[in-house]
Amino acid sequence: MTEHEDAGSLLLDEQLCFALYAAQRAVTAAYRPLLDELGLTYPQYLVLLVLWERGETTVKELAAALRLDYGTVSPLLKRLAAAGLVRRERAAHDERSVLVACTGRAEELRERATRVPGALLATTGLGAAEVARLREELWQLAQRAETAAESAR
Repeated sequence: MTEHEDAGSLLLDEQLCFALYAAQRAVTAAYRPLLDELGLTYPQYLVLLVLWERGETTVKELAAALRLDYGTVSPLLKRLAAAGLVRRERAAHDERSVLVACTGRAEELRERATRVPGALLATTGLGAAEVARLREELWQLAQRAETAAESAR
C-alpha cells in the first residue's frame, strides 16, 4: 500500500482539512478579544494590515494580497469606509481602478494594533521559532494546494 492510499481514512479527526479548519477557527477566536479592543473584525484587521504595509493600493491588488475575490473585499471596504478607516476613490489614470488608502484614524489605530501579534503569542503560548516553523509549513501547504487546484482545472 502506498503512502497516499494509506491516507484514505474518512475519520473526521484524521482529515487535514478539518484540522486546518479547527485551527483557523480557534486562532480567529483568540484574536477576537484583541481586535474587539480596536473595534475591528478579523477580516477588517487583515485589510488594514495590507494597507499599513503597502500604503495606497488598488482594490484588485488588495484582493490578491488577501487571496480573496472582489465580491468579498468590496463589502469589507464599504464597512471600513463607513467606520472612517479607509477612503476609496477612482484612480485618475484609470477610471476602472479603485484606490484604497488608510485614513488618519486608521493610522492612529495602527499604533494600538502593534500589540496584537505579541498578545496572540502570549495567549497561545507559542514561541517565535514555533510560529515561524508553522507559518513556513502552512505557506508551503498553501502553495502545493494552489498548484494542485490549478492543475485540476
